[in-house]
Amino acid sequence: MRKNPLQVVNTDKKKINGFSKKTKAERRAWLVENFLQPGQGGEFLRFDTADVALQGVIDNFSENTVANFPLPFGVAPNFVVNGTTYAVPMVIEESSVVAAASAAAKYWMTRGGFHAEVVAAEKLGQLHFRWSGRPERRAALLTGLCTRVRAQTLPLTERMESRGGGVRGIRWKHLPEVSPDCYQLLVSFGTADSMGANFINTVLEAYGQELRRWATDSPELNDDERDLEVIMAILSNHTPNCVARAWVSCPIESMNLPGSGVDAADFARRFKYAVDIARQDPYRAVTHNKGIMNGVDAVVLATGNDFRAIEAACHAFAAQSGQYRSLSQCRIDNDTFHFEVSLPLALGTVGGLTKLHPLANIALDILGRPGAHELMGVMAAAGLAQNFAALRSLVTTGIQKGHMKMHLQNILSSFGATPEERTSTETHFAGKTVSHHGVRGYLEDLRG
Repeated sequence: MRKNPLQVVNTDKKKINGFSKKTKAERRAWLVENFLQPGQGGEFLRFDTADVALQGVIDNFSENTVANFPLPFGVAPNFVVNGTTYAVPMVIEESSVVAAASAAAKYWMTRGGFHAEVVAAEKLGQLHFRWSGRPERRAALLTGLCTRVRAQTLPLTERMESRGGGVRGIRWKHLPEVSPDCYQLLVSFGTADSMGANFINTVLEAYGQELRRWATDSPELNDDERDLEVIMAILSNHTPNCVARAWVSCPIESMNLPGSGVDAADFARRFKYAVDIARQDPYRAVTHNKGIMNGVDAVVLATGNDFRAIEAACHAFAAQSGQYRSLSQCRIDNDTFHFEVSLPLALGTVGGLTKLHPLANIALDILGRPGAHELMGVMAAAGLAQNFAALRSLVTTGIQKGHMKMHLQNILSSFGATPEERTSTETHFAGKTVSHHGVRGYLEDLRG
């Protein structure tokens, strides 16, 4: 009988209960049986570490794990930030990012290096609740409420306070756009050298419990003000008051680019023009900022921090004026070139994966065991370096020349090139345009 191409395949075996309770070997076997070819199961094993204890730590980072997913751990040397020389660890799979950051660091090493400062280091959390009181009553009630919730959560905050952190302030906001009875406690925190997510969420949830008790027994409330429902308590990854600024500056006459065919003054002019475009055009700004985040995210990953939180915060920061813009800015004053970036970077150097992941620990050792503020500065400098390198290519030789030179190795890997074939291909394409089609044709000719 001829098979109906529209016949529905029985996929019952692809549905499963209790997947999380299976061993890793059982999860792998189930995937091979239902989704993969028989020989593919061995691919999972290839990336297991021989250290059983270490493998257990890695498996517990997430849930339902079936394999490790390796990424390259690279280092960009010659980063001079505030007079200190760093080798910056970077974890990223994209060709040319580490090379570009390294080149930019070396370029600025002889032109005064990078400068960085922490503008602010405040993190935020929100407690949303529904309340039957009137908005104008907030001013009279806030002081007493703050005193009460702070007192009840002292056992949770005293250790952080001993390290210089803790609750910085509490604002009581009304959100009538959501509902006439929607309110929020916006709480600001200092978290010292930790990212502080668990600390913030624990304190906020305790605030929620105390808020319920306050609504029940506070003598300050009238009977018609006791209807209160806590909706949710959670940190905010929008951190516009946790910002690092990095910048470079030098006389334009020092901005020579040997071999580029562009003189220093023309380069500076074209560079500023490119940044100005990204300040005004959102289509360009998104790509421009993606380049900045190439540098930032690579350091975030290497140091065991949360790149998703930092990505979200940076893009929100880029749109804070109401239009999405470049995170970096450039100006030319009195024949002096200035280039800078400001980034919201809520990160930590203690706790979480920074302690558990062995390579995150090594990354922090390479950086000299920085505190959170120092790491914010280095990370902002890495983002600025990456942005400088990309723009330098764009306004001179074009982005593809350098990128495809680095990408050549990936193309050769996809064709299973031998070391001898790699050397021959690199020599052949030196100074030429690299393309997937061109490399394939050359290898075919080489192999006869």
